[in-house]
Amino acid sequence: MADWTWLTPSHGIMVAMLLIFALAHSGLAALRPKGEALIGARAYRVIFALVSLPLAVILITYFINHRYDGLRLWNLQGVPGLIPIVWILSAISFFFLYPATFNLLEVAAIQKPEVHLYETGIIRITRHPQMVGQVIWCIAHTLWVGSTFMIITSAGLIAHHLFAVWHGDRRWGSRYGEAFAAVKARTSVVPFKAVIQGKQTLQWQEFLRPSYAGVTAFIVGFWWFHPTLVGLTQAWRW
Repeated sequence: MADWTWLTPSHGIMVAMLLIFALAHSGLAALRPKGEALIGARAYRVIFALVSLPLAVILITYFINHRYDGLRLWNLQGVPGLIPIVWILSAISFFFLYPATFNLLEVAAIQKPEVHLYETGIIRITRHPQMVGQVIWCIAHTLWVGSTFMIITSAGLIAHHLFAVWHGDRRWGSRYGEAFAAVKARTSVVPFKAVIQGKQTLQWQEFLRPSYAGVTAFIVGFWWFHPTLVGLTQAWRW
């Protein structure tokens, strides 16, 4: 008879938390046009943040505290060179995950938040950089942790971001119509596909922006703060 004692309740709890976060995040994104028309762009951005950020903090805390739950399918942490591989992949993921840093004042609702139709910089590589960044992050951390809980978490995060690819294209198409159809035809979801097909040409000068310096500083700071973050979350054990 199979032994399922490794399947801890935390697996199901994490799936439920990911589903709640996905519904809140994508749901509020879908309601943005109506919400902004009703209460204004800045107010809606504040509501979006007040809902999304606490859910994200709870999700991250729970993940860190339970990342080794379940069955440990592999343990490669003693393999020479694995630590720099994981950190390099994680650093690369952040460059894809945070394109919103281009408009920090809008993110903070200091300036009026807008929906921008980009076709420059990292969008030349992939039209959905956050999805690509999340996949890279999940690969790095699943490689490092190797638990069933980590695999379920990664699967849930990737599934949400793959849905966001369809959802984002749908919202942009509804908002911009033919203009987005033209951008969609010249860009790709799969990284570098449009470049290989000759639809895009990388312009390296577009990456020489303060925002990328900001992401680099964030990565260095996060590398330094990472042990402290783990310690803080473990102090809030649940």
